[in-house]
Amino acid sequence: MPDKPTRKPTLLSRIVRRIIIWIYAWKGWKIEGSLPKSIKKYVIAGAPHTSNWDFVFFAGATHKEKVQPNFMGKHTLFQGMMRNFMLDMGGIGVDRSKKGGTIEQLKQEFESRDELNLVIACEGTRSSDGKWKSGFYNIAQAAGVPIVLAYADNAKRTIGFSPPMMPTGNYGEDLLRIAEWFRSKIPDLDRYKVLEQQARDIIAGKNDV
Repeated sequence: MPDKPTRKPTLLSRIVRRIIIWIYAWKGWKIEGSLPKSIKKYVIAGAPHTSNWDFVFFAGATHKEKVQPNFMGKHTLFQGMMRNFMLDMGGIGVDRSKKGGTIEQLKQEFESRDELNLVIACEGTRSSDGKWKSGFYNIAQAAGVPIVLAYADNAKRTIGFSPPMMPTGNYGEDLLRIAEWFRSKIPDLDRYKVLEQQARDIIAGKNDV
């Protein structure tokens, strides 16, 4: 959770939150598992990312869990009239041109805050075939924080969370554990099958991404 601001949240952010909570309740989504209560800093690795509605239902679930999720965005989005709104919604501005890049900036954010729950859509885009980018893992490892997995099952209207796992430094093996957890939730989802094969290819030395 971001450090509490001294100012009052913007009217727009309050309206948007109320709409999100209402839609989540109206659609009847439920939660499987729970977000950590005793751990205050972690990376939430989510998949699949197939629709903009993913954000709405995920935000509704985290509200029910009493957790304020954070997300990273291009630093230029945190300027002018939109700055306070983006901060109120949990945004963290990242300037990719700075020395050390995204990972170093987010490591510093974790170090400077008492609470931070950073959400990352690990597939990158909605059009992904299911392969993950390694940024979520590198950020968690650099910051020394655990990873919590999150999935959305649209058919069952369920958001699910895993127990926290610490990265071991062996990306291929950890990614395989991650893929196996996701497949235990929705076994026939093609994207999860692709993720599992990606992990096996990394372990076999066929792919280092």
